[in-house]
Amino acid sequence: MITHDQRRLAFHVTAGHEPTLVLDAGGGEDSSYWDALVPQLSQATGSRIITYDRAGMGASDEVKGPWDGRAAAADLQAGLSDLGVTQNVVLVSHSQAGEVAGYFAGANPGVLDGAVLVDANLPQFFTDAEIQRLVAVTAPQIEELKKQPSTKANRQLIATAEDFGPTHQAYHQVSWPDDVPVTVIVSEKTPFDGSPEDAQRWRDAAAAFVAAGPGRTLVTAQGSSHDVPKDKPALVEAEIERMAATAK
Repeated sequence: MITHDQRRLAFHVTAGHEPTLVLDAGGGEDSSYWDALVPQLSQATGSRIITYDRAGMGASDEVKGPWDGRAAAADLQAGLSDLGVTQNVVLVSHSQAGEVAGYFAGANPGVLDGAVLVDANLPQFFTDAEIQRLVAVTAPQIEELKKQPSTKANRQLIATAEDFGPTHQAYHQVSWPDDVPVTVIVSEKTPFDGSPEDAQRWRDAAAAFVAAGPGRTLVTAQGSSHDVPKDKPALVEAEIERMAATAK
C-alpha cells in the first residue's frame, strides 16, 4: 500500500529484473484482471511485474468527483516512485487506462521504454462530434446505474460520466512522446460492436494514432471483442514480450 494525496493505493509486485512491466486494467476493473496473464509473463520474460488498483477500485481508496486521467497518472507515478521504479518501464494499458498512459507518458520523460496499448482510449477518437454522441448514448445507462445498489464499479462508471465532455476534450489534445515506442492492439469488434459507425471511428483513431509518430505499430486482434486480454491472451502476451525484449 502506498499513500498519495491522502489516499491509499494497492500495488502488487511480482519480483524480477528490468524492464519492469506495469499492467493497468480498464474502467471498472482492478488488478485482478491480470491474474491469469502475470504468471505467464513472469515465466516468459523474468521481468518484475506490477499491477495495481486505481483509486476507487479493488483495495484502493475511493476519490470523490469525476474521473480524472491526470490524477490517475499522478497516482501511478507516485506508486512506482515509492517502489523505486523510475526507469526501464513497459506500460501495458487496456481500454480506459489508455488515458492514464497518455498523461503518464507526457509527464514522466525517461521512465517508459515502451508501451502496449490494448484496445485503449486514444486521443484521436475523442472528437467533439464523438464526445457528444457518446454522452447522448450513455446518458440513459448512467441514469439506470444510479438507481442500482451502489458498488465500487458502479460508482467508477458514474464518475467517468461526470464532466465527460470537458475531460475528453482535454484528452483529445494529448500527444504521445516520439521517443517512446508503442504497440497499439485494436480489437476487431471494438467496444462498439453494435454500432458500425462508432466501431469504424475507433479503428480509424487507432490508425491515426499510429501514423502520428515514429516507432508505432498497429496490430489487429482478429475475432476479439474489446476484452482482448481475455479473448486473445496469447497475442497480448506476445506483444508485451516483444516490447520488453526491445527495451532490454
